[in-house]
Amino acid sequence: MLTIPKWKVYTIIFTCLISIYLSIPTLFPQIADSSLKSAFPANKVNLGLDLRGGASLLLEVDSKHYFSEQLESSVEQIKTKLRMEKIGFEKFNITEDYITIHLSSADSIYDAKTIIYNIFGNTAQIEANKNVLILSLEQIIKSGLKNNLMAQTQEIIRRRIDETGTKEVDLQMQGDNQILLQVPGLENPEQIKRLLGQTAKLSFHLVDDSVRLSDAANGKVPYGSKLLPLDTKERGNFGRNVLVVKSRAALSGDMLTDAQTTVNNGSAVVHFKLTSVGSKIFADLTSKNTGKLLAIVLDGKIISAPGIREPILGGSGTISGNFSIQSANELALLLRAGALPAPINIVEERTVGPSLGADSIEAGIKAVVAGVILVMLLMFVFYGLFGMVANFALLFNLLMTIAALSLFNATLTLPGIAGMVLTLGMAVDANVLIFERVKEEVKKRKNPLSALESGYSLAFSTILDSNLTTILAAIILYIFGTGPVKGFAVTLTIGILCSMFTAVSLTKLIIAKWYRTKKPKLLML
Repeated sequence: MLTIPKWKVYTIIFTCLISIYLSIPTLFPQIADSSLKSAFPANKVNLGLDLRGGASLLLEVDSKHYFSEQLESSVEQIKTKLRMEKIGFEKFNITEDYITIHLSSADSIYDAKTIIYNIFGNTAQIEANKNVLILSLEQIIKSGLKNNLMAQTQEIIRRRIDETGTKEVDLQMQGDNQILLQVPGLENPEQIKRLLGQTAKLSFHLVDDSVRLSDAANGKVPYGSKLLPLDTKERGNFGRNVLVVKSRAALSGDMLTDAQTTVNNGSAVVHFKLTSVGSKIFADLTSKNTGKLLAIVLDGKIISAPGIREPILGGSGTISGNFSIQSANELALLLRAGALPAPINIVEERTVGPSLGADSIEAGIKAVVAGVILVMLLMFVFYGLFGMVANFALLFNLLMTIAALSLFNATLTLPGIAGMVLTLGMAVDANVLIFERVKEEVKKRKNPLSALESGYSLAFSTILDSNLTTILAAIILYIFGTGPVKGFAVTLTIGILCSMFTAVSLTKLIIAKWYRTKKPKLLML
């Protein structure tokens, strides 16, 4: 008899049942709107941009701005250290790649270099010329900073889009400083563009009331302070369009843990909560500066400057700024998602209409159906009853592929459908190898049982080798390919793994059951 251990029989049956269960939400989407939806998994195969329609934005990250900010931060550290060591300097010049330091005396060159090396370690390259130091970062360090910049930007973009309730976002790196964002089902990308158009870098600064505004307007801003513009809606509260604030932020937005929109006295405000460290800093800040103004700065603009009436010890506060409900919601969303490390620009925008997606879906379904029918017809013509068994396994292969994609909540695109069609054509290859091997054994005048046993056992190594080479090719496509190629590689790999299971295990189980029932004297192949 064809020997199949009981545990393997139960595994095959269980796998088939689970595949049916997982694929139901995808094959019958109307269930999601019925009273039965709680009985089935929420995961299903999502349709990509080319099938469902939506918005595609090509984003460019301003890496020059990021490097400039990093260098400016480094300059502040160097200035502080030089002052502590009482080393005089005349000016600092900052470019994209260099910091040029003009010292008051050439005698301080050695001490200044020591300070810089203590801050940067071996990552800095310093050239000295009389009383001038030129500091540059090694290229490998800049490459590392750029990689971190892109990874952080990609994650924050994903969080911002997810906060809007859109969970089927596709983000892909394009070149060195570009990110391709695709949002299926989004017909109006204006909200997304508004969210991405803001860096959302929040900070809290004490207002410097010791400086007269007329002096500040003429450039007489003391060291440690700076002039910042007021948001348009906030100008009426002060009768001016600028305020002088302390340069050093008393608290930064990365210490926020949550931000939600609430209504206070009929106006929309944003209520925020701080981390434990942020709560201590905020409590100390408000305790020591009661009666002063605290400017809340978003992307270099003061959106609110409330007075500190009493110490705030609870680790939370409110941002008011004549917000509408929509603008307050967007600000809260941006604060929850985190600040972008650098500004991003939209360099290309495309919208795919749903009608084009519907045509693509229809064409894809026709291709799959035509492929299945042709393969099943050929298998029946060449192998008769055994061909029908292979056809049954082929249907389960399609079902298992859909179930696997649903389990991982994958996104299906046109190249993915192409991978499925190709898999269906390849799925019966294993059965062809088995059945041809069985034919050879029958020609050697072996009895039906021996022929079937030999066919499955001897063909297995060939099936494994041929499928493994295809899977390796798909893995290489996934590693080095872009979005559409990755989708093709994923569906191809899943389809091949499923075909190895259905062609070898499922057909063997069915044929073994048939043989025990019929006990044929001759195999008709």
